[in-house]
Amino acid sequence: MLLLSPVIVTVLIAGLALSTPRGIAFSRLLPAAPALAAALWPVLPTVLLGTFCLLVMISLSFIYSDLGTPYTAAAIAAVTLAAAYASHLRLQREETLFQVRLVADAAQKVLLRPLPHRVQDVEIESLYLAAQEQARIGGDFYEVVDTPHGVRLLIGDVRGKGLSAVGVASAVINCFRENAYDQPDLRALVRRLQTTMSRYSAAVPADDQAEHFATALIAEIPRGGGHVRILNCGHPPPVFVRAGKIHVLEPTLASTPLNLSALLGDHYHVDTTAFVPGDQVLFYTDGVTETRDRTGAFFPLADWARQHNRTPPRELLDRLHADLLHYAGGRLDDDIAALAVRRRHTGAPEQR
Repeated sequence: MLLLSPVIVTVLIAGLALSTPRGIAFSRLLPAAPALAAALWPVLPTVLLGTFCLLVMISLSFIYSDLGTPYTAAAIAAVTLAAAYASHLRLQREETLFQVRLVADAAQKVLLRPLPHRVQDVEIESLYLAAQEQARIGGDFYEVVDTPHGVRLLIGDVRGKGLSAVGVASAVINCFRENAYDQPDLRALVRRLQTTMSRYSAAVPADDQAEHFATALIAEIPRGGGHVRILNCGHPPPVFVRAGKIHVLEPTLASTPLNLSALLGDHYHVDTTAFVPGDQVLFYTDGVTETRDRTGAFFPLADWARQHNRTPPRELLDRLHADLLHYAGGRLDDDIAALAVRRRHTGAPEQR
C-alpha cells in the first residue's frame, strides 16, 4: 500500500479537481505526487508518474480554461526532474548502505561467531541485540570454547561505543580464543586478556585513554565435574537457577576490570559453585539490567527470572528479547549480549 501511495495521491487530486469548484484548484497539488514518488520509487517510474500528472493537468485545461495550466505544468515538470534526481541519489545511498551492512554482518560473524548449541553435556544459547540496527556490532562480546580444561566461556562489555569499542572487543575475543586452550587456570587466562587489552589500548591512542576499560566474566565448566568456576572482573553477576530457585552469583571478592590493573592492582578471585544436571545460568551484559521503562525504572532481571525459572535456554533468551523491547517501549539505549547455559541430564534429548 505504501508503494502505491503516489498513484493514490494522483488519483485523489485528479478526482477532487474534477468534482470541486474551479476556485479551489486542487490541480495545483499534482506536483506533490512525483515528489512523493522520489522517496519510494526508482527513477523511471518517478518520471513516468510525473509525465502522467502533466497529461492530467493538460486534460483538465480542456475542461477548465482558467486553472493556470502553464504555471502548474511548469511546476510538475520542475518537480519531476528534481524528484528523478532525488530518487537517483536515494538509490545510490541505499546501495552504499547495503554494502556497509554486508561488511558489518561479515564482521559480526567473525567477532561474534555462531556458538555451538551443545558442548559435551552443556547446552548453550546466545543473544545479541544492537542498540542501533545500523550498527549491527558494538562493544559487547561473548565466546565459548571446548578446551582440555573443560568448557570455557567469556562475556564482556567494553566501555564506550563505535569502532574503537569494536576493535577492543575483537582483540579480547581473539586473545581468549587462543589462550583458553593453553592457560592452566582462569587467573592466568585473565592476565593474558589484561595484557592484550593494555597493549591494544596503548597502540591505538584515544582521548579517553585513561577510561578505556572492559568488564568481563570468565566461566569454566570442567569435564565430568559437578561445578562451575567463575572469575568476575567487574561484570554484572550471573543469575543461577536450581530446581526453580533463583540465586544471583555475586563475587565473594572483587576482581579488577580489564585494563585497570595499573590503577586498581592485579587482583583476581575465582568462585566455585556447584553445577549439576538441570542447573542453568544466565550470563549477560549491563545493557540488560540498565534497560529503562518510560518512568526511568531499571529492568528487574531477578524478578523476571523468577517468572521464567523453568524455561529452557533458547526459549528463555527469546522471552528476554521480547520482554526487554516491550519494557523499553520498542527501542534499546545500549547493546545487549546474553548467554544461557544449562547442564543437561545424561541421555536427555537435545533442544534447539
